[in-house]
Amino acid sequence: MAMSILTHILAGLFGMGSWVTICGLFVELPLIVPHVPEGWYLPSYISVIIQMANIGPLFVTLMHRFRPGTLSETAVIYFIIAFGILASLLLAFFWSERVVVQGVERSVPLLLLIFFISIVDCTSSVTFLPFMTQLKAEYLMTYYIGEGLSGLVPALMAMVQGVGVMECVNASLILRSNQSHFNSSEENANYLVPSYQPANFSVEAYFFFLTAMMVVCLVAFLLLNYHPAVARERPNGSPVSRWKNKKSEKKPMMNSQRTVQKARSSFGTGTYTWVQVVYIYIIITWVNALTNTGLPSVQSYSCLPYGDQAYHWSATMANVANPIACFITIFYTQRSLVLMGVLTSLGSLIGVYIMAMAVLSPCPLLVHDTSGAVIIVLAWFLFILVLSYVKVIAAVILRDEGHSALVWCGAVVQLGSMLGAVTMFPLVNVFDFFTSGDPCSTNCL
Repeated sequence: MAMSILTHILAGLFGMGSWVTICGLFVELPLIVPHVPEGWYLPSYISVIIQMANIGPLFVTLMHRFRPGTLSETAVIYFIIAFGILASLLLAFFWSERVVVQGVERSVPLLLLIFFISIVDCTSSVTFLPFMTQLKAEYLMTYYIGEGLSGLVPALMAMVQGVGVMECVNASLILRSNQSHFNSSEENANYLVPSYQPANFSVEAYFFFLTAMMVVCLVAFLLLNYHPAVARERPNGSPVSRWKNKKSEKKPMMNSQRTVQKARSSFGTGTYTWVQVVYIYIIITWVNALTNTGLPSVQSYSCLPYGDQAYHWSATMANVANPIACFITIFYTQRSLVLMGVLTSLGSLIGVYIMAMAVLSPCPLLVHDTSGAVIIVLAWFLFILVLSYVKVIAAVILRDEGHSALVWCGAVVQLGSMLGAVTMFPLVNVFDFFTSGDPCSTNCL
């Protein structure tokens, strides 16, 4: 029992390192934005950068397809975790540095480091999850809980830090506090500007915390590979013997007429037909297009009109929703394709409301009413909760289908993210044209 608990803990800690840097970066934006020239356009830029980082999972997937066995999955994981630790550490020192590009200041070091940590997090989708097939099936749920905590833990730390404590004040008050002499036009300035309260600790300290979480992920991965207690939890012994068994079985399976005939109408273990598998992958593509890049790229537009606190709480509650969905799966595990379709439709409808508020920005529905902020935060929570549950259902199904199914699942996840970014990029440019990105600049009747 103690051995099982240890493996569960290590699987959760390993999963926490999958998206911790990107999720942590998003919840820290209210403190980063005032110090970078991109302002509140930065979330949209980050969404695009994440998709550029899909070269990592693309490379791994192509190697798995055309040169199977050449690329060591374990070695890739070691490399990307170590690279993630280095990039997170450098963020703490260079996140606020600026470079003049064609006469305009840009946060080049910040954007470049975001690209590097995005490569790490994106590549984890096609390496971490397939690695978990080396353990018994029950540890996959624990891994997903850890993956959900990769967003929740940084969000809780950001709350302790005091992220999002802001109020809109009259510009003349800022002028009075900054200078002793000002003309009458400045004294009569009636527009509102954001006034951010000091955080309990610095952005640099927060990035050191993210670095520490990546170190914990590395230690957990080391123990998953070498701890004797974990080795007993492998259904087919050590990874090496498992690989040898698969290699020795490959030729008989290829020569088996029964197996060939079965593969023509089924996938993996034969539980699902090819039509059903295509249906599952289409849903995974759609869900990840919405949750990974589509709606996150316009989150600031949908939330900031309701106030900086609404944006902060929507990001926080979205991170809370993911692990809750994983906990629900532990007690209510489903493999129903019909349920997947129903929940995907429900989550998409909630996404339509969020997108509508972003399109109406800076004057969405109930913009001056507290209920408007509550509804948008609740919408983000339910949106992530429902679609995260769909992701876990798909993962459970594909886990039964085998290692290759999960590798291609990771590739499909990144494909969906790329499609979401490509679709949303022109729309984000339109938003940038009509909005200022300032949470205090809303002028609605």
